[in-house]
Amino acid sequence: MAIRGLCVLLRRIRFPTRSPAPSSRRFAAAAAAVPGSTCFHPFRFGFTQGKHHWDVMLGVLLSGQAAIFLGANVKTVLAEDVAEDALDGELVAGDEQGEAYVTGLRRIEDGSVISNEHTSKWRIYTDIGRDLSLKGKLDEAEKYFQLALGEAKEGFGPKDPHVASSCNNLAEIYRVRKKFEKAEPLYLEAIRILEESFGADDIRVGAALHNLGQFYLAQKKLDQARACYERSLKIKGRVLGYGHPDYAETMYHLGKVLYLQGKEKDAEALIRESIRILEEAGMGESTTCIRRMRYLSQVLLNSNRHAEAESLQRRLLHSLELSKGWESLETVIAAESLALTLQSLGNLKESQELLERCLVARRKILSEDHVQVAANFLHLARVGLLSSKHLQTSDAEAELDKARLLLDKSIRITKAILNPSKKVQKSVDTASALAASEREKHEAFIVLLQSLDAVGLLEVRRCEVLMSKESCEYPFEAELALRDCLAIFKEPHMRNILMNTPDVKAEYLSCLNRLSSIIRDSAVETERAKELFEEAQRIEAELSPRKHRKWYKFLSN
Repeated sequence: MAIRGLCVLLRRIRFPTRSPAPSSRRFAAAAAAVPGSTCFHPFRFGFTQGKHHWDVMLGVLLSGQAAIFLGANVKTVLAEDVAEDALDGELVAGDEQGEAYVTGLRRIEDGSVISNEHTSKWRIYTDIGRDLSLKGKLDEAEKYFQLALGEAKEGFGPKDPHVASSCNNLAEIYRVRKKFEKAEPLYLEAIRILEESFGADDIRVGAALHNLGQFYLAQKKLDQARACYERSLKIKGRVLGYGHPDYAETMYHLGKVLYLQGKEKDAEALIRESIRILEEAGMGESTTCIRRMRYLSQVLLNSNRHAEAESLQRRLLHSLELSKGWESLETVIAAESLALTLQSLGNLKESQELLERCLVARRKILSEDHVQVAANFLHLARVGLLSSKHLQTSDAEAELDKARLLLDKSIRITKAILNPSKKVQKSVDTASALAASEREKHEAFIVLLQSLDAVGLLEVRRCEVLMSKESCEYPFEAELALRDCLAIFKEPHMRNILMNTPDVKAEYLSCLNRLSSIIRDSAVETERAKELFEEAQRIEAELSPRKHRKWYKFLSN
């Protein structure tokens, strides 16, 4: 298939006229037509609906730790040593998860090797800092990289490439720790030194520009990030060739920036091409390629191109089944993503089979009370809700009963995770353990709210199945779910998470409003229902003081 559109896009970046590498000639001659897509809107957990017709739950995406992040990578990308006996002078830019490709960059041929007390300390401090950063001990790593920078300036001189290497290392630590005001001057200093030492088109400058692009992307400074990636891409294409994985890496990140800028066609073309390059380089089953395919599938889903996403997700799952098997969480997550897409396409039988297989695998790999297991129960319950629509009354009731049991399990697990008395497991790195615990609580909170929400929808569906107002005059189960939702706000530790986490707050308000709506629209009006509804209004007003929502008045006789 021709890729003319992609070539037009890349020509806008004004590549040098030098002949491309042999592996890139076919790419330069090809052309592509990229289907259109809708504007970007943030990926989010949960589902929305106009009233409370339960079958709009299609397309829900919740993968626990597999959630797609649209920002920059969160790991450090450290410069390699510029020692004379190694890959001297390399600034190896890492991909979106810090898995750097070693690109065989040229050495720093400085004619003589400077060796003194300061340069020896620089090497020691750099090695210690790198080791600490890989272990996640960023506080200590920062201190050693600061020391390394000082020794580099003393031992090599302030304009030596070794100083650029140290600047980059320290800047990466600052970026990951969100000390952006300290990081930017170091990135710029590293680039200035490298340009003065090797020229503006040197590959080391290209790698440093990639890192600076990561820095800007982390802050959503998209115009600056784009400029850095485009310049880096030109350099890498000229030096490494247009078929090199490191070139594809910068291309992928440029695609992510364009996507965030709303340029979906251009973004998709670049992301697809970055995947193609990896596949032709024999890296089609690598973690990097799989991650990009997963991102592309999210782009397609976000554009409501579910059939295309399904095809890509099947490829991804097949690759992981062959390379890693079902003992890997990566395979489980890929299968779950496919199951959710199949659910949105109405293929409930295969979706349920995949989710059941995911549950079996997760219980083997993880603990029975893990948040991902709870999310798996929630997904299965939703499939049961949707499946009940196509069953006879008795079978539908049985399916709804099974769904309710699954929701009860999900609620039980998530409540246990959120229990303030739960102790953080001991770890060598206390900071990392605490951070992991906070992430787990965040995920558990989302799953809990969605499970309570689903309880209300299950009640609505049960009334539809019974088709008798006498049998479901008042939604007692929805009331209990609403009481749970209200109780969450009264717990200090839960309230703290709620008030400080925007996506949890949004999910909470969605759950609160939906459950309140179910009770408000019930055939029977009681004093306790009125009290619950009024309490829900007060909480909503406190959480969204500037948001003037029109609440329906609770009608009384």
